[in-house]
Amino acid sequence: MRRVIPVDFAGTGSGEDELSWGQREIWQAFVEQKTWMPIGGTLPLPDGHTLDDAIERLRYLMSRYQSMRTRLTFAADGTPRQMVHAAGTIGLEIVDAGDADPYEVGRAVQRRYEETELDFAAEWPVRMAVIERGGTLTHLVAIMTHLVMDGGGSAVMLAESERNEAAPVSAMQALEQVRWQRSPAGQRTSGSAIRHWEATMRAIPLRRFAGDGDPQKPRYWRGELTSAALELALRALTARTQVDAAAIMQTIYAVTMARVGGVNPVATRLITSNRFRPGLAEVVGPVSQTSLCSMDVAGVPFAEALDRVRRAAMTAHKYGYYDRARLEEVVAEVIRDRGPEFDLDCFYNDRRGPTRPEAVDPAEIQAALSRTEMRWPIKRDEVYPRMFLNIDDGTAFGSTGEILLHIEIDTHFVPPSAAEALLYGMEETAINEATAP
Repeated sequence: MRRVIPVDFAGTGSGEDELSWGQREIWQAFVEQKTWMPIGGTLPLPDGHTLDDAIERLRYLMSRYQSMRTRLTFAADGTPRQMVHAAGTIGLEIVDAGDADPYEVGRAVQRRYEETELDFAAEWPVRMAVIERGGTLTHLVAIMTHLVMDGGGSAVMLAESERNEAAPVSAMQALEQVRWQRSPAGQRTSGSAIRHWEATMRAIPLRRFAGDGDPQKPRYWRGELTSAALELALRALTARTQVDAAAIMQTIYAVTMARVGGVNPVATRLITSNRFRPGLAEVVGPVSQTSLCSMDVAGVPFAEALDRVRRAAMTAHKYGYYDRARLEEVVAEVIRDRGPEFDLDCFYNDRRGPTRPEAVDPAEIQAALSRTEMRWPIKRDEVYPRMFLNIDDGTAFGSTGEILLHIEIDTHFVPPSAAEALLYGMEETAINEATAP
């Protein structure tokens, strides 16, 4: 059994405008991948959590964050605009688990939320339910579209919600972002970024892999490699080099990609948070965009590759904030000049938290290799990019002491064997460097 309780909310700020650069980036991904990118999950509630608590939590979120009370309007050609509402009403669903496992009931609600298309014009971009059993609330289900927040925004929202932050939001909200982006300062920032993109696009190799694809049915595959050995090796390398683990991991990727893909420089699109920019650090909304990074690493020692990758990544992130519409015009110009084989559809996204530097016995690293596991859990005909590599730590998936490499590929361009070679190769590169004298 289920019922819905209406929850009223009201917050500061309202209005209508075009999408911000970060919103446009996510919207384009929706269109290309034919998904509304639901994010969230099912979590246990603390003992004593009441229905009033759940109502007030939903009211707090909707009132505090403009991105959660934003709907879209659409022009005749389908171009979206954002409409931030000052107030409204949203439904909180209460689901009685009966004699069933409350967690499994929550997971079923989560799947229903994720698999039901979102009407961006008529619905709020948040779906929330609580699961009860015997009159006791046991689990919370919260699903939102990626247009509400990116990874950095999720961390801000969770932290503020946990402490029930009451101070006014000081971050630059989406409507204010749009006004800045139209300003001369915003246009200069975008222009510099697009000039960097164009120069890089005209210099990098045409393709990311030297060979052909290996077309499969279904066409798009998702692979996962779980490695404790890679985690241990990264800790050892971080301690030895005193360099940030993110830079080390990106170097491991670049060196391995140059070898496996047979193409150098290695060019990939990095996910740039843009939260180092004024006013964006605490934004609960999407501000991430991709930046284009070219890394010349073939045939050099790892220490030299590390230095080159650090500098290349810093430059790329510097130019990761721009007008997506104008960039697409420049990309089309480059494709006309270089030919239809020109490939930009390769992404790298390191989503891990900080790595603890520590000296690790090489024997311990080698012993951990026996626990490495590679699998292809998802094969489908829904669209993936040609190649998208996400890097996570195990804590995000209920385990500890492991790194998880998630790779999404279009088999018409990237053979599954090459993707496996890349993931295993990254583990091998890290171990070889960590255990070398």
